Amino acid sequence: MKQSSLFPKTRKEAPKDAESINHKLLVRAGFMDQLMAGSWTLLPMGWKVVTKINQIIREEMNAIGAQEMLMPLLHPKEIWNETGRWDKANDIMYKLSDPRQKEYALSFTHEEIVMDLLRKNITSYKDLPVSVYHFSTKFRNELRAKSGILRGREFMMKDLYSAHTTEENLMEYYEKVKDAYSKIFRRLGFNFKVTKASGGVFTDKFTHEFQVLSDAGEDTIYWRDGDPEAINEEVLKGDKKDYKSSKAIEVGNIFPLGTWYAERMRAYFTDEDGKKKPIWFGSYGIGPTRVMGTWVEVSHDNKGIIWNKEISPFQVHLIGLSGKGEDIYEKLKNAGIDVLFDDRDVPAGQKFNDADLIGIPVRLVVSDKTGDLSAQAGEIEYKERTSDKTELLDFEEVIKKIK
Repeated sequence: MKQSSLFPKTRKEAPKDAESINHKLLVRAGFMDQLMAGSWTLLPMGWKVVTKINQIIREEMNAIGAQEMLMPLLHPKEIWNETGRWDKANDIMYKLSDPRQKEYALSFTHEEIVMDLLRKNITSYKDLPVSVYHFSTKFRNELRAKSGILRGREFMMKDLYSAHTTEENLMEYYEKVKDAYSKIFRRLGFNFKVTKASGGVFTDKFTHEFQVLSDAGEDTIYWRDGDPEAINEEVLKGDKKDYKSSKAIEVGNIFPLGTWYAERMRAYFTDEDGKKKPIWFGSYGIGPTRVMGTWVEVSHDNKGIIWNKEISPFQVHLIGLSGKGEDIYEKLKNAGIDVLFDDRDVPAGQKFNDADLIGIPVRLVVSDKTGDLSAQAGEIEYKERTSDKTELLDFEEVIKKIK
């Protein structure tokens, strides 16, 4: 991709209303744009990052046998009335009606929709277990739509749902999802804690959150050395002085929902003895856009964002000076490297500042100077975003280091 064609351009200043780091840097660097409070456009580079996050999530969901699909975002009132959540979740639901006065909700979650699918398609214990997931938009009437993309009224969510014959089978799969989520956040590069928490509007039982340690977090979590799990402040009992603590950002959560939904929506299966029993149900969520914002909160410096190679929008940022770089750009593309090439006719300082702001892990510079200094004409200056060290390498050495 040539930077002269990249939409949009970087900004020198952050939006005046920006309070959080992710709001300031993601807007300045051209990853996202705010339409209104709590509503964001993912611009081309932002979409590349979220697509990479989604692929990591997808791989780990598929690895535990989950099947991907896509469900509607507009839900009829009747299906929410079956569980009573039309009224119970009134504070966070967006509701609307059509000219025929039929009432609808915009999805803030999909438990009822999945349970409707299950009761249409599950008849016997032989049809279970089932686990399905999708990536879709969620709408929540967030009263405090701030903190950039961390707290939105419209946002992307990966939600997984599982159905089982017994509580034991549900909890076995619950632990599989817990492990899969841990793998996801390790692959993404986060310092996180699996954290016991309450279920809020979703369930009366304890649930688990995945909390990334960050001063920008709104939650406070506590743990002791050697404990496999942390505890959210909201459910902590006892003396806090015995624990370590940190602010944290929630990036995922898992809920064992039991038979509550099946009993209210009459979703039953016939067991081996011919008896009708309610389906055991679990719900599991990760917010990919929130993950992107969280990464920026924990991985930046005073110059800009610092992406890792797993989710960076490009593998390398090639900077051409004095009209140089076109041939290296083509060679990098031919070698299968995803490269952003700064071919703009702007001062070198502006190019370097923008490279630091955007935060791609590897910066390559090609100029008259690198050619003159090298023992072999056409050598390339190689620098990693997290280092002040630069090296002069030939093309093959560059490819080796990148791959």
